[in-house]
Amino acid sequence: MELPESGWRRFSQQRVLPAAGRWLSLGCLPLSLRGCGMTPPPPGRAAPSAPRARALSPPARFGLPLLLRLPLLFWVAAASAQGHSRSGPRISAVWKGQDHVDFGQPEPHTVLFHEPGSFSVWVGGRGKVYHFNFPEGKNASVRTVNIGSTKGSCQDKQDCENYITLLERRGNRLLVCGTNARKPSCWNLVNDSVVVSLGEMKGYAPFSPDENSLVLFEGDEVYSTIRKQEYNGKIPRFRRIRGESELYTSDTVMQNPQFIKATIVHQDQAYDDKIYYFFREDNPDKNPEAPLNVSRVAQLCRGDQGGESSLSVSKWNTFLKAMLVCSDAATNRNFNRLQDVFLLPDPSGQWRDTRVYGVFSNPWNYSAVCVYSLGDIDKVFRTSSLKGYHMGLPNPRPGMCLPKKQPIPTETFQVADSHPEVAQRVEPMGPLKTPLFHSKYHYQKVVVHRMQASNGETFHVLYLTTDRGTIHKVVESGDQGHNLVFNIMEIQPFHRAAAIQAISLDADRRKLYVSSQWEVSQVPLDMCEVYNGGCHGCLMSRDPYCGWDQDQDHCVSIYSSQRSLLQSINPAEPHKECPNPKPDDAPLQKVSLARNSRYYLTCPMESRHATYLWRHEENVEQSCEPGHQSPSCILFIENLTARQYGHYRCEAQEGSYLREAQHWELLPEDRALAEQLMGRACALASSFWLGVLPTLILGLLVH
Repeated sequence: MELPESGWRRFSQQRVLPAAGRWLSLGCLPLSLRGCGMTPPPPGRAAPSAPRARALSPPARFGLPLLLRLPLLFWVAAASAQGHSRSGPRISAVWKGQDHVDFGQPEPHTVLFHEPGSFSVWVGGRGKVYHFNFPEGKNASVRTVNIGSTKGSCQDKQDCENYITLLERRGNRLLVCGTNARKPSCWNLVNDSVVVSLGEMKGYAPFSPDENSLVLFEGDEVYSTIRKQEYNGKIPRFRRIRGESELYTSDTVMQNPQFIKATIVHQDQAYDDKIYYFFREDNPDKNPEAPLNVSRVAQLCRGDQGGESSLSVSKWNTFLKAMLVCSDAATNRNFNRLQDVFLLPDPSGQWRDTRVYGVFSNPWNYSAVCVYSLGDIDKVFRTSSLKGYHMGLPNPRPGMCLPKKQPIPTETFQVADSHPEVAQRVEPMGPLKTPLFHSKYHYQKVVVHRMQASNGETFHVLYLTTDRGTIHKVVESGDQGHNLVFNIMEIQPFHRAAAIQAISLDADRRKLYVSSQWEVSQVPLDMCEVYNGGCHGCLMSRDPYCGWDQDQDHCVSIYSSQRSLLQSINPAEPHKECPNPKPDDAPLQKVSLARNSRYYLTCPMESRHATYLWRHEENVEQSCEPGHQSPSCILFIENLTARQYGHYRCEAQEGSYLREAQHWELLPEDRALAEQLMGRACALASSFWLGVLPTLILGLLVH
């Protein structure tokens, strides 16, 4: 639409009928002046707020005002790129709590460390470590510990910096490692403040903060993917840099790997303990139609002692890798680029039942979450043949862990080294072997919280970061293979919109810790205050952390209330659990408008899963579906005629849940003026009777 340069009527010229605070409880009733056209609002309901209809004078062509059009166009572009179907978040919410602390300067590269149950967060930045404190019910605070570089020989300003890339608790000390002007070094923070230099430590920090790096600690053992020499050994390796003997992966078993996550799994026998690490690498299939990347999981035996020959003595002899499959046959979509991994241990301690949540993307920036079990991964490595190897497997078979720290026979190493990939692929859990869900949003990181609702039912709640600097809260419920997934909300965690650099979950305190280049934010998992619409709105959220308190008439956290709460999370019609059959109607708002004017009515689309309808009397004038490319459902009327005056209602339909979101009455200016005059007459009549009644009563008493 073209924007007219002029023709907008100033809002101050509209004549608006009485709104909040203007009801007269004694004005009309003694005189029975029902013709005043004024009735008090129902008990417990606020009087109407100021109108939000917008009147326009009649220019030759209709257009949106500039201030409205620009954000609308921005939203349209964003919505077109991301999509807002029912698989997207139901509502959007901005975390408005006080648990934000700024760095005071931009930090382009950060690393975050948080100990579960603690009130503090450590963040490594450029030449300093920030210690954020988030005490319960108090303002957050920050203090810094400076750890500058030794500035030996550096070529440019960036090289001279000390970017902190590793924070790890080691006993009562905090181990801090950084690039240190391209001479990676480490320090100990004793009592959280005193800095003790440990000198140059290769493999603990990269030479540049941009390098892909992964460091894993297990007791006194340290594993690392960081190269030791800056200009040698450019092929990435997975190393044991501290422990019984230093080992590294062969240069031929991975093709340009990008490491994502590593973990150690303690199995039934100690000698069988495994190291699993997840990565993506270049696809060996060079077919133009083949994806560029392949996602993998690799296994190593923790007790691997190396081989017997000179070629294998310093190498991992138990390395095997398998492809991670994440595809949806129904939509013919494949997700081949692994972005992040989160391991959720089984609460009973069964390592095979550990759930592995993987976030994947594809070249079209669609994302998917696939869930695997460690038991399935272990079975693939124990039973699968080797890809491309057609002879009998040697004994012991490749990948097998041997007791008593026995060296792997040379023949077993040679077969595994030349054919490191197993033929069988690792598929997602469930009978259909499909993603938990996929989305048009581009997800980057994931953490998962296992929680119990007030009825004792277990839910897995996923917190997924997007490339827009927001977090999606997605609840997974149901038995294995029959999972129900619902995208509850999109959370804006920062005061200043920015990309999310790190996220950490504290299941004990039920908090998320999120960092950007500007700030760190502590976000509660139970943001129940964002749900509007009374009991119906609370239950329609399907948020397992929240329930409706019938005594207090509030949507509250299940952790903050000792009373029995209403919760209905799984059903398609959760609002029917509420004691009242239907939600309250929207308060009536009135506005006076001149004939032949042009105007619009807006109805905020709070739920992106609902269809919004504008009705004039009983006729549908405008429909906005869940994929509507605007935050509001807007009804435009280009030329106001006599028949277009009257009542307009915006209705939100979400399944069987129907509520009235807006109710307007458009009045002609002459009628509005008459009602306004009648209202003044009512006020005068009230004043008259208030003055006369005491005199009459006194006269009657005297008589």
